[in-house]
Amino acid sequence: MSTEATHDQSFRIERHGEVAVVIPSAKVEEMHEALIEQAAKMVISSLKEDPPSGIVVDLSQVNYVGSIFVSFLLKCHTLAKKHGSEIVLAGVSAPARELLHLCELETLWAFYPTRKEAIEALSGSD
Repeated sequence: MSTEATHDQSFRIERHGEVAVVIPSAKVEEMHEALIEQAAKMVISSLKEDPPSGIVVDLSQVNYVGSIFVSFLLKCHTLAKKHGSEIVLAGVSAPARELLHLCELETLWAFYPTRKEAIEALSGSD
């Protein structure tokens, strides 16, 4: 497993074989729009350099997501599809799930209770 951090630890990326795990910290809830956008670009750039077969976005440390973060998720989704990858979400809080539902986005991604279950699903493990 390899790990890399972006923009003051606001996002971390771990590689588990061919699966990339994007882990936003709780700080993203407080970040200014421009900083989230900058950090998101760094994450996406990193994923473009070495496209994974699957991407897990682990939201277990994040309670609330706003429109800028939803935009980040959609950019990751677009990148994943472009490279034939799948993106799934793990540890989604009730408020975040409600926002994704209201935006009619909950059908874009599979939701898993934990990062481990999401990685196993993308890796084809039981």
